[in-house]
Amino acid sequence: MARKFFGTDGVRGRVGEMPMRADWVLQLGWAAGKVLTQGVSGRPRVLIGKDTRLSGYLLESALESGLAAAGVDVLLVGPLPTPAIAYLTRTLRAHAGIVISASHNPYEDNGIKFFSATGYKLPDSVEEAIEAELEKPMGCAAPEALGKARRVDDAAGRYVEYCKTTFPAMADLRGLRIVIDTAHGAGYKVAPMVFSELGAQVETIGAQPDGININDGVGSTAPAAIVAAVQGRQADIGIALDGDGDRVLLVDATGKVWDGDAILWLLAQAFAERGALPGVVGTVMTNLALEKALLERSIPFVRSAVGDRYVLEAMQQMGYPLGGENSGHIITPANTTGDAILAALQVLAFLQQQGSTLHELTNSLQLYPQVLLGLRLPDARQQLERHDVQQLLHQAEAELAGRGRLLVRASGTEPLLRIMVEAEEPGVAQALAEDLRTQIAACVAEAVAV
Repeated sequence: MARKFFGTDGVRGRVGEMPMRADWVLQLGWAAGKVLTQGVSGRPRVLIGKDTRLSGYLLESALESGLAAAGVDVLLVGPLPTPAIAYLTRTLRAHAGIVISASHNPYEDNGIKFFSATGYKLPDSVEEAIEAELEKPMGCAAPEALGKARRVDDAAGRYVEYCKTTFPAMADLRGLRIVIDTAHGAGYKVAPMVFSELGAQVETIGAQPDGININDGVGSTAPAAIVAAVQGRQADIGIALDGDGDRVLLVDATGKVWDGDAILWLLAQAFAERGALPGVVGTVMTNLALEKALLERSIPFVRSAVGDRYVLEAMQQMGYPLGGENSGHIITPANTTGDAILAALQVLAFLQQQGSTLHELTNSLQLYPQVLLGLRLPDARQQLERHDVQQLLHQAEAELAGRGRLLVRASGTEPLLRIMVEAEEPGVAQALAEDLRTQIAACVAEAVAV
């Protein structure tokens, strides 16, 4: 069944337009409540968290009402990172968890993504069942069976304490100067708390959310801000989260930015030293240099589709404990989804164990130059299937002739065509990516370069 509303990470769009309208989200709450609590005995309950977008209030109320109409009790935890919702859904024994966030998108957008009772993102089949329920008229439970809502006041503290338990016992971060950029997003309170309570000297940027400044020139999608802060404050390391706290980028003391591929390389070394790494999962976007570096150490590597839930599915199928995306989603056994704080903690633990710096341990990985460009256009997936566009892609692949990789795909979260070119020579990657974007735009008149 082709999904109408769900993309690679839940439902997402501009607030006030379909599907991010209050009336539709009300019905989504009802449909999700019916599907996710099917067969549950007693009072079903669903946990809802959100990021710092102003529209979160609107969508939270609509979801709460829809779930109540389906006879579901609601636990409200307020602004918390996406991985915190996954964790709390499990530990509070909720039957499902919901996150209201559009992650790295600007504040005008918002989204809704779901977790099962075990803290995993929903498989396609369950999302399809929710969409099928949305086709039916919305109903309402009997007055005595309606759901009710309550706030979980200690939710943030629970997650902070859990994060600290993943750091080695009896170790701490004293003497370490860290700058944390929380993108004015969901991690603005808990991220500084975790690292400072472990003893680090913490300074923050992007930690004053006002409802509309999320991801605005800060966070993992705008690393210039954390680079400037690390260098200006002479910090040992910088940690940049995205708006919902499931992605992380690191900056070393020299100001060099290390993405998810470099973080995977570090954690792969850490796991391998403990003899606990049968393999690593990346995606079709993972840099070829990482794959080669892992294979040189006899560490198996497989690629999944883009999206951390697809990474996790591959990890479960292969029995691999480590996976992630170059965008900064890193999944370890410590959580069931990408978790920026936990990934950063595990990197810091490895650096301490090795008595080394981030720059020293990552500099051995020479990533291939990779150019990422976007082309904004409606119906990106359908446009990509056009015969003339496919011909352009075949020509570009022939030009690379084994000297690099080309990947062009429709975004699952925005009306974008994403163009990735990877080559040993940076000039080749840049020129080919720009040329391909120009040619595709010429084929599709309504396309806009971004």
